[in-house]
Amino acid sequence: MKLFALLAAAALSLMAVDINHADLKELQSLKGIGSKTAQKIIAFREKHGCFHSIEELMKVKGVGKKTIEKNRANLEVKKCER
Repeated sequence: MKLFALLAAAALSLMAVDINHADLKELQSLKGIGSKTAQKIIAFREKHGCFHSIEELMKVKGVGKKTIEKNRANLEVKKCER
């Protein structure tokens, strides 16, 4: 079971995380994003609608320029319906 969890985490880290559709676990796979910040990202998205750029993540308390730069290669912003 431990091996499965490690493999799942590794797979998530190789895939781009769509900030408009990512769930808590996907957001937590990003460097510097823990459960509280992941929850804030989801709450922000639910309140304000879709992100239009990766840089908009900086509007979420706890996400700064350094966090975005550490994760830029693993982030994407797909179109969403909200």
